[in-house]
Amino acid sequence: MSNKVIPILAVLLLVGSAAAWYWWARIAPSVPLEQVGTPVPGETAPPSSMTSGAATAGLPALPDSDSAFNAALLTLPGAEGLSNLLRTENTIRRLVATVDNLPRHKLAVELRPLESTGGSLLVTGGDQKATLDEHNGARYTAAVAILGSLDMHAVNDVYRHYYPLFQRAYEDLGYPQKSFNDRLVAVIDHLLQTPRPARPLALLRPKVFWEFADPNLEARSAGQKLMLRLGTENQAIVERKLRELRTLLAARGGAPAPAGP
Repeated sequence: MSNKVIPILAVLLLVGSAAAWYWWARIAPSVPLEQVGTPVPGETAPPSSMTSGAATAGLPALPDSDSAFNAALLTLPGAEGLSNLLRTENTIRRLVATVDNLPRHKLAVELRPLESTGGSLLVTGGDQKATLDEHNGARYTAAVAILGSLDMHAVNDVYRHYYPLFQRAYEDLGYPQKSFNDRLVAVIDHLLQTPRPARPLALLRPKVFWEFADPNLEARSAGQKLMLRLGTENQAIVERKLRELRTLLAARGGAPAPAGP
């Protein structure tokens, strides 16, 4: 298998899952897998040239895909640190479910594809004048560095190869007539719409856990909150890579081969 083989969703979730752990592990309720795919009212996605029935010749069955799929990730040059983060069971299903959850208000923590990056949330000031410490973003620098080094053209090529397995996992969530690629593009667009508020970000703690003091920020989706918590430099890197990926997905050659008869 080529060293360039790396699934596209690992790129998108590498940072998102790592940043999600501290904030959501203690406050997000468990979301049964069968509920993860519940449509969000008013959500739409751009049309996709990808098809749900793409041929799976040469690919393992989805339940048997972990070995080859994880090996492809961990043998990528520069991805050595990923071996300490990746959860190696049901990887594709975890990736697909987490992508589907990012525009929602809650993340299904038990479905995350990566382990915790460790460390504690850094807050400056007391409860009355607390702000999110910009040094908090340093906790995610290693994961962001992996993302920043990836070649999005290689990512797009591998996405074409593995797309049938992602689509099958998406259908299993309860979307038998919808394209996972449409959802992926919509999620990327959603993350790129994350605001850039003035820093530092004010926090408050009405009960036990910290929240954004700005109601507009606190009402944002789980995915956009994760982008905000990365810190300005990390957020800029992630946005740049997402834009590269979005351009490739929209290009004429970015879609997998049409489905067979």
